[in-house]
Amino acid sequence: MLIGAHVSPAGGLPKAIERGVQRGCRAIQIFNQSPRMWRPTAYSDEDVAAFREAMQASPIDAVLIHAVYLLNCASEDPDIREKSLASLTHSLRVGKAIGARAVVLHPGSAKTGDVGLAIARAGETIREALRESDGCELHLENTAGAGGTLGRSFEELARLLEGAGGADRLGVCLDSCHLFASGYDIGSIRGMAGVLREATRKLGRGRIRSLHLNDSQTALGSNRDRHANIGAGELGEGGCAAFLSEPRLQRLPCVLETPGENRSGACAEEVALAVALRERGVAARARAARRSRVP
Repeated sequence: MLIGAHVSPAGGLPKAIERGVQRGCRAIQIFNQSPRMWRPTAYSDEDVAAFREAMQASPIDAVLIHAVYLLNCASEDPDIREKSLASLTHSLRVGKAIGARAVVLHPGSAKTGDVGLAIARAGETIREALRESDGCELHLENTAGAGGTLGRSFEELARLLEGAGGADRLGVCLDSCHLFASGYDIGSIRGMAGVLREATRKLGRGRIRSLHLNDSQTALGSNRDRHANIGAGELGEGGCAAFLSEPRLQRLPCVLETPGENRSGACAEEVALAVALRERGVAARARAARRSRVP
């Protein structure tokens, strides 16, 4: 598993690699433009070349781009959908240029409207963004289920994938906090295994392609998206270890989006804790397997 953190590219794209290395990351995630503005950041060929060179010289093996939170591909407002399309397409093009593993997208929100119609609108917008870009994957992120957000269940994610055309470039990013808050009990090895079986059955084999590791400030099924630092929430170290050690997820990039100290994001110590919890979970699974073989 490629464990890392969301980092800032402030000061230039290669700075994101530098910050990832400082935190001991094997994977990083960035915003490719200001998360508070629609205007895209224009990167030069020199910017892209410097980023690729910095990454090649680093231990970082995977980069994710997170589409900005302003996007709502399911909006009833045509102007918002058009802006979302333009921003998403730009993110996918930047992703291809810098060699990103994928762009991660919150699929959108129905707000108080019809969910089926919202999924159809989101699917159309996503299909168009894929048509207008090339190469970079798009991973739809599961949501906690608050405020009409789409993707709160594997059924909704499956409908979104189908509505977006089911292309090979489409995958899913599983967020541990969102899973727990939307009612999936991943707090134990047994619970996590059952959730993954359900995900595979409903989404299809190979659709889960990236991960977000966050503890949850709120209880199972709360439908509230409140990230907590690793081990400091309702999942706790045990739940995070179960998530990290799930055998079917071991080849994926896994990015921490935790608040960190003073809301400065995940630090090197927290990344190291996630690595240690994965090892703890793997060891617990091995002990359980040995016990099951004892006559």
